[in-house]
Amino acid sequence: MDALIAQGCRVGVIARGTQRLQQLERDFGVATNGLPRIATASADVADATALDIAAGSLIAKLGTPEIWVNCAMATAFSRFCDMEPEEFNRIVDVTFIGQVNGCRSALKHMARGTIVNVGSGLSYRSVPLQSAYCAAKHAINGFTASLRSELIRDGHAISLSLVQLPAMDTPQFDWARNRLDEKPQPAPPIYAPEVAADAILRAAREAPRELLVGASVLKLVGAQAAAPDWLDHKMAQAGADMQTTDVPDTHSRPDNLFDPVDYPAKAKGSYTDRSRQTGIIVDGDRARLAGLAGVALIGAALGAALSTALPRTRRNRIQ
Repeated sequence: MDALIAQGCRVGVIARGTQRLQQLERDFGVATNGLPRIATASADVADATALDIAAGSLIAKLGTPEIWVNCAMATAFSRFCDMEPEEFNRIVDVTFIGQVNGCRSALKHMARGTIVNVGSGLSYRSVPLQSAYCAAKHAINGFTASLRSELIRDGHAISLSLVQLPAMDTPQFDWARNRLDEKPQPAPPIYAPEVAADAILRAAREAPRELLVGASVLKLVGAQAAAPDWLDHKMAQAGADMQTTDVPDTHSRPDNLFDPVDYPAKAKGSYTDRSRQTGIIVDGDRARLAGLAGVALIGAALGAALSTALPRTRRNRIQ
């Protein structure tokens, strides 16, 4: 929000509950022209009707949007076999269906501009203990690609971008449902929320197909493409350990899976002292082309080396 407001945007925010939304309106106040910098509306993004009503109320205050960001998420740190069906469904409903509902509402209200869907490196390489969240993030990839093709086919004035984020220092690790013995943490390296904001703002301005954020996302995408079976076994242990701290969890705190919890209206979580303030932001298509070019160059170099060595071998055999 800070990044968009700094660019002169007026921002509408939709979330569950009202306490943090009201705090945002108080914190940002009004601009010098007397107009609100932020307007808020309460709705559950998994409820398509409620989300569309909330969007309509914000548009009445702020005008027709030209940037729309879908970023709601929910998760649970748990073995799949320990999860109740309604928990799994809820995570998918918020994280995936929430973005579907957001896109539907955006296309209903917007005339032009950019929709930004927020994905994750986990949409390419899943980790253990977050099966529902990983499934939802994979689904976002498939849905976004399909919808983008439809918009291109229709010659639509709205672009659709996807931003794949690394592990972020956000409140999710303080309010997500947890069944593990230890408190959860973002899998290092951890990035500050400002890194995500920079990537989302770039996507809103430039409308690239996909942005990969952070070196860890680039490594996940590359490793999954090159050695998925090896990565399955690697994640079986390391992927689980990286998501937990050494601090025992008493499981006494409330979680936000079905209802919002009392928490300050801030983007940062509890790992600010370990988070990186900057991160590489790469166009996904260009990164893939660069990777293919690198493979081609390596292949050409190996071919040249072999062609040079083979004649020598033949001459040695003749002598």
